[in-house]
Amino acid sequence: MTCCCCAGDDRLQPAPDAPRREITAADAPAGCAFTLGHSTRPIGDFIALLQAHRITQLLDVRTVPKSRHNPQFETGALAQSLGGAGIAYARAEGLGGFRRTSAASPNGGWRNASFRGYADYMATPAFQASLADAMALLNHQRVAFMCAEAVPWRCHRSLIADALFVRGHVACEIASATRLQPHRLTPFARVDGLTITYPPEG
Repeated sequence: MTCCCCAGDDRLQPAPDAPRREITAADAPAGCAFTLGHSTRPIGDFIALLQAHRITQLLDVRTVPKSRHNPQFETGALAQSLGGAGIAYARAEGLGGFRRTSAASPNGGWRNASFRGYADYMATPAFQASLADAMALLNHQRVAFMCAEAVPWRCHRSLIADALFVRGHVACEIASATRLQPHRLTPFARVDGLTITYPPEG
């Protein structure tokens, strides 16, 4: 199962000498933004995972909210299943992927064009407004940002997590019913206030 920003180079992989730290579900910080990919999970397992972390609102950040091989995650079916479990569903179209890059991109640190395009998009008013809407929910809901790809560093939700990080919100990837992986800012990111760029090394 791949995300709209599928990975294909070593620049998207976590450093081998920096294993991802894990915390228990009980240690999730206040205002945490949860993230996950639906992958090929049965819908019952997926809902149980959300319930284990007491998620009350799911934000769908897929650009194309369809899954031919996993129809349980098509918009209508997913919204109905979540609603039956007391979890609200909403699409966050302004946070979706499939963004184009340009030759003048300041984000050449990403060799993957899809990630570079999404990083370019993060500087736009459209992204910032959509992120602000999502952040407003964090004040009174337990929110999960969902895409399709199981592995966070192969998905554009890792860039969303960077944007949340510089705005004071910790993003925690749901690793299991009991474990979370707090997001680390992308190592080659450059932060100026709320602006993030990913310049080439050197």
